[in-house]
Amino acid sequence: MTKLSVIVNHYRTPEILKICLRSIKENLKNADFDWEIIVTDGATIEKTTEMMEDYFPDVVFITFENNVGFGKLVNTAIERSKGDYLFIINADIIIEEKRAIEKMLEYIEKREDIGMVGPKLLNVNNTVQQSCFRFYTPLTVICRRTALGKTFFGKKILNHFLMSDVFNKEDITKPISVDWLMGSAMMVRRSDLKRVGVFDEDFFMYFEDVDWARRFWENKLKVIYFPNSVMYHYHFQSSKKKSLFDSLLSKYARIHIKSALKYFTKYKFKNIKYGL
Repeated sequence: MTKLSVIVNHYRTPEILKICLRSIKENLKNADFDWEIIVTDGATIEKTTEMMEDYFPDVVFITFENNVGFGKLVNTAIERSKGDYLFIINADIIIEEKRAIEKMLEYIEKREDIGMVGPKLLNVNNTVQQSCFRFYTPLTVICRRTALGKTFFGKKILNHFLMSDVFNKEDITKPISVDWLMGSAMMVRRSDLKRVGVFDEDFFMYFEDVDWARRFWENKLKVIYFPNSVMYHYHFQSSKKKSLFDSLLSKYARIHIKSALKYFTKYKFKNIKYGL
């Protein structure tokens, strides 16, 4: 019986995917339970298919002709998976710490009141990457997308969203409850999905992880940031300074704002807080 399914969401970065998959296999090679890896690949290119055939013929590889969105990719893998627990990651997660996955599994396995666990993520320069947050409000989005975020008022709004009152005090060394976890790396229990459901595919990109965490909390299942497991997230961001015009009108900004409106409408603009 399969205990853990590792679900890898991928989009057109086969060399990074290769590193990710190798790190998963190395991390779980001495595990005393059965596990599987499933890769869902959006807008599949020939180079990725060849790489998977050559290096990872034992990995379940699900391809899509088009970019169908994060939620659709993950939901397809969940439906295909067999594990009692699901570790969902993006292909740019690299796992070097010994037993990092197993430590997360042991933690959630012993606590039925916990529904979602996410590791501590590091940038390539070993600095801590922000991966847990308080829930968005409309003001949060406005402050992130406009010059209001540079004002005293805006900074206060953003610091609350970023949990600066918690993370700026000291390095977090023990698990803490948070409103939501970035969808780059999260572990859940399959049986809980009967209550919570899978990802809402109405969110093509952005806010699907916010929405999912909120539904876990609404079903009385805690969302936990777990710094005892550490992983690298090779999250590529442009260092180029963006103008206000770019921040509001770029393709990804438009998608983010559209998803935000869907999220706020879905929850009737009700602001809540469950974590610290």
